[in-house]
Amino acid sequence: MNLLIIAPCLLSPFYVYRGPKEKEYRTAQLLRELIGELSDDWQVLAYPCPEYELIGWPRAPASREVYERLGMRERAKVIADFIGRVITEERPKKVVFLGVKGSPTCGVFHTSSSDPEGYPYRAMQEFFYLSKEERLKRSREIVEGQNFRLVQMPGILFEILMARFPEAVYVEFDKDDIGGSIERLRNVLGGSARHRNEGNGARVEGSEESLSGQKR
Repeated sequence: MNLLIIAPCLLSPFYVYRGPKEKEYRTAQLLRELIGELSDDWQVLAYPCPEYELIGWPRAPASREVYERLGMRERAKVIADFIGRVITEERPKKVVFLGVKGSPTCGVFHTSSSDPEGYPYRAMQEFFYLSKEERLKRSREIVEGQNFRLVQMPGILFEILMARFPEAVYVEFDKDDIGGSIERLRNVLGGSARHRNEGNGARVEGSEESLSGQKR
């Protein structure tokens, strides 16, 4: 057995902090199609969303440093324990982790960074009462006002996972490069998934929007 371990928001976009936009819907659609093409040797584990487990939904955009202050590391360790138990019991031959570029928790090689001192922590609770349109607007304001930056380091959960499971393969999904991300994952899966539209020249474009690394 091989095991693909995937950030849940990539399959079910409704976990995304502000609510899904078109790029989240498209990501989920194409990943579900890819998973459907996998051979019987593969199983898929979508672990609990760390940010949902800690804060709930909806929630304001926040950097890695902000989530550290909110106690994310302990929550992430619980999720890593769950993943570790599955790996220990099932003993997969190959383990592939798929995370999200820019995520404060599930970023693989890139996460979002900011100064936690001036963060509007009350916004986490305020988001619960906002409509989707209001959340989109407020999210942009927070990201711009907090000067979120994309930095080269893993998110909190993936830092823990990489230390515990260094032999696994790690792939980062970039929602602003959906087509490229799908192909990178396909290559890592070793040809187990075949593109149904192979040779037809189809191309998937990523969103032009960038929230300075706040991809979740």
